[in-house]
Amino acid sequence: MSNHGKIWWSELMTRDVDAAKTYYADLCGWRFDEMPDPDTGSVYYVAMQGDQPVAGLMDLGLLTHLDGVPSHWFTYLAVDDVDAASEATTKAGGQIMRPAFDVPGIGRIAIIQDPSGAPVGIMTPAPPSEDC
Repeated sequence: MSNHGKIWWSELMTRDVDAAKTYYADLCGWRFDEMPDPDTGSVYYVAMQGDQPVAGLMDLGLLTHLDGVPSHWFTYLAVDDVDAASEATTKAGGQIMRPAFDVPGIGRIAIIQDPSGAPVGIMTPAPPSEDC
């Protein structure tokens, strides 16, 4: 069954990682696993509900090209083919903000702006690993 069209992932891009982790741990009962963030050379936090990953959290302050952008939640939509979806976006009047790139074990991702100007992530999720 295809995951096409599903909201696949949300991540909080925040300028106060510690406050956000404390708040969401208290509010939702999340704990946070750490993984390397190759874009920033820092840490990406995976919010866990029990043994299930439910969201990501990253330090927006480390992304200097986003200076002045306030903390916000960012959504990723699953698509069957991120490259075809990127091409369809430009044909529909949208823009590619970050061309497709691969994240091992996660999938192929692009950051786009839809024809209305709203940014969103699109991704073709990696197939589940054999150990899951």
